[in-house]
Amino acid sequence: MTTCSEEIIEKNKIANDFNNSEDVYKGIKNCVTFFGSARIDKNSTNCKKAEELAYNLAKQGINIVTGGGGGIMEAANKGAYNAKNAQSIGLNIIIPTEQKLNPYTTRNHTFNYFFSRKFMLVRHSSACVVFPGGYGTLDELFEIIILIQTKKLKNIKIYLYDTSFWNDLIVFLKKSLLKEKMINEKELEIFTLTDDLEFVEKDILKLFNQD
Repeated sequence: MTTCSEEIIEKNKIANDFNNSEDVYKGIKNCVTFFGSARIDKNSTNCKKAEELAYNLAKQGINIVTGGGGGIMEAANKGAYNAKNAQSIGLNIIIPTEQKLNPYTTRNHTFNYFFSRKFMLVRHSSACVVFPGGYGTLDELFEIIILIQTKKLKNIKIYLYDTSFWNDLIVFLKKSLLKEKMINEKELEIFTLTDDLEFVEKDILKLFNQD
């Protein structure tokens, strides 16, 4: 049973999550969010690809947003940081293990709750690039898909990178959810599965050139 003072503390934490993280975005637009595992080795191919893509986008003035941790997140922040032409944003969270803010952010905020962090990770982004990841990455991916499906989040593109990693999930979606009519064909078009980061880069740049 929670007390009145505990409820006030919780409400203040929630308000802090949203209000202070909004400050991170002040004065900027054109953001792309990178998702992926914190456990992937920094020398892995996927980390190198995330760093390269983030660097190329940041060179074009596109701000890079991540969850602020290691692995794919650190790689993307490092790419943006080294480009020196855009913000490298890390939205970190307090959890018992693994997560600590990587050293390549130019703006950051540490969250108390996952629900507020997930929303703010995509609140100002026009695209998301989702690299291989575990439960956390899947949670973030499906949260975005649901927000798009229910039209709570509009005009955002999702790219799933590394077809060999994601293919079994797509097969499951088609053979189970689609077969049972729990989703429709159109809802499978919410995301794009690809191994072509040059395509992803060009497609994202077209989004911003249309503005």
